[in-house]
Amino acid sequence: MNLITLENIYKSYSEKPLLTDVKLTITSEDKVGIIGVNGAGKSTLLKIIAGIEQEDSGVITKMNGLNISYLPQHIEFNPEDRIIDHVFNGAGEIMEVLREYEHVLEELKINSDNSKLQQQLFKLTSKIDALGGWQIESEAKALLTKLGITDFDAKMGKLSGGQRKRVGLCNVLITPCDLLILDEPTNHMDNEIIDYMEELLQKRKGGVIMITHDRYFLDRITNRIFELDRGELYSYQGNYSVFLEKKAERMQLMEALESKRQNLYRKELAWIKRGAKARSTKQKARIDRFEELKETSYKIDEDRMDLNTAGSRLGKKILELYNISKDFGDKVIIKDFSHIFTKEERVGVIGNNGMGKTTLLNIISGKLNPDKGQVIQGETVKIGYFTQENIELDGNMRVLEYIKEIAEYITTNDGNKITASQMLENFLFDGTMQHSFISKLSGGEKRRLYLLRILMEAPNVLFLDEPTNDLDIQTLTILEDYLDRFNGTVIAISHDRYFLDRIANRIFSFEGQGKILELVGNYSDYKEYRDIKAEEEVATSSTNKEKKYDENKNRKEKPTKLKFTFKEQKEFDTIDDKIEKKEEDIATVETEINQCGSDFVKLQQLLEEQNRLKDELNFLLERWEYLNEIFEEMETQKQNK
Repeated sequence: MNLITLENIYKSYSEKPLLTDVKLTITSEDKVGIIGVNGAGKSTLLKIIAGIEQEDSGVITKMNGLNISYLPQHIEFNPEDRIIDHVFNGAGEIMEVLREYEHVLEELKINSDNSKLQQQLFKLTSKIDALGGWQIESEAKALLTKLGITDFDAKMGKLSGGQRKRVGLCNVLITPCDLLILDEPTNHMDNEIIDYMEELLQKRKGGVIMITHDRYFLDRITNRIFELDRGELYSYQGNYSVFLEKKAERMQLMEALESKRQNLYRKELAWIKRGAKARSTKQKARIDRFEELKETSYKIDEDRMDLNTAGSRLGKKILELYNISKDFGDKVIIKDFSHIFTKEERVGVIGNNGMGKTTLLNIISGKLNPDKGQVIQGETVKIGYFTQENIELDGNMRVLEYIKEIAEYITTNDGNKITASQMLENFLFDGTMQHSFISKLSGGEKRRLYLLRILMEAPNVLFLDEPTNDLDIQTLTILEDYLDRFNGTVIAISHDRYFLDRIANRIFSFEGQGKILELVGNYSDYKEYRDIKAEEEVATSSTNKEKKYDENKNRKEKPTKLKFTFKEQKEFDTIDDKIEKKEEDIATVETEINQCGSDFVKLQQLLEEQNRLKDELNFLLERWEYLNEIFEEMETQKQNK
């Protein structure tokens, strides 16, 4: 079923064409990934599909009653809203009723005797029953817990950016919709959460369209790829791996066509230079064809130059950590950690948010002192530190000036010089962009420019704190190629599993309580290690359970006691009456529940009483079974004598 169709969509900003003649259709079976360089218009396209931004021209056709749920890259929120309020801040009657229900519950905590609120809650409860909304409420709270959010009443304004992103994600995932739109859903997410998100989206029914730089995520979720390239949209059927193959085929075709065009152009240019004149219809047509060849070219990706640049000389002693520890208040961040870094070591640092990964980088770089231990830095070490925080760039500077401020050129290992302008081209800044003011760049383009500035400083040790956040896939590929040829040491914090597999040869995993697990290999090696450990733990747990079960079974099948104790005999004589009485008590409470009307406080008390009585009944039934097994064994023994 077609959900939405865009035809001939055009959108520009400050006279710069962003989307030109874009055509696409999304069906209820599609899971689409959008890729393209920063500033290509990916987020703008999502906003147009979501109805948040207006296209300059073109036609959009939507399915009647189409429900869209949209997760922006940066969450908009009311700082005073509770988490649970924001989660239920979706469109539709169910979400509206759930919001009102949570609000009334909050009011009743303050004023539990308010009969008006009790009556309102009773009506809302009935309405949620009719709409089948309890499942959504249950799913929302379960999902929040899975995402590491347990205080549902906390204010949105008190949360970190990553926590707000999780709450926003929960909101769109539990809101019933036909089309789910996600803008960078994996940013600031732990790997465990990303794995869980993959499971949810793989099972989800309905259309999905997303922007993400996480290539494993794209590979496992999508069945279509939209590529935005210089205003045009190219559609590929298949996941990211299939896209790479088909993109290569398209580029080969474009290169062949461009080569053919250039050969023909050279021939026609020679003919024109010989003094051709439009004296006949045939000659005029040939001149027209020349002008068309002159204006037309096939868009192909230009080859990037070799980034085998020379950093500063790096001596044998690089970075050495001896028994370093760091606490923040009562929280242990790093405990007694030691490591000696070597040249060309590529360390991937992983762990949940807030565990201390950035703290480790700051200690190693000298920005922060450890509470205990020693950090030794070699005399030749020159650190380039790409931080996670957004650095304020001077918007009044031009792009080329910003890079030239560091260096006019850099020198490769073979002695060749690469100018600042050439490096900018290699990092996807064309001639026009190089002379633009920094203020005209998108957020992702500014991050890319900041990364290039750090590399232009020719460091021999690179610290990368979440480099894949806000960078497009093309820039990540360029960075990975650069690191392949980089002769120094790299320490990178990242949640991007593909990136870690590409660049890491050692993993530091923050396990909690200050422990850092070291493992030789990349992220997949670490994941395999974790899976094996988990299987071993499950096997050990299953063995223990089976052993305990067998012991219990043997005790039940072969009771060693051949007669009751005095207390057991008394219990056996009276247990039937106790069970009957308990069942009567439960029936009485259930009758009162049905008759209590809108008295919310009394209803809560009765429900608690009902649960307590049922627990007591279950205990009595277990005792009845145990005592009767002993009694039957005693009778069998008597008969065998």
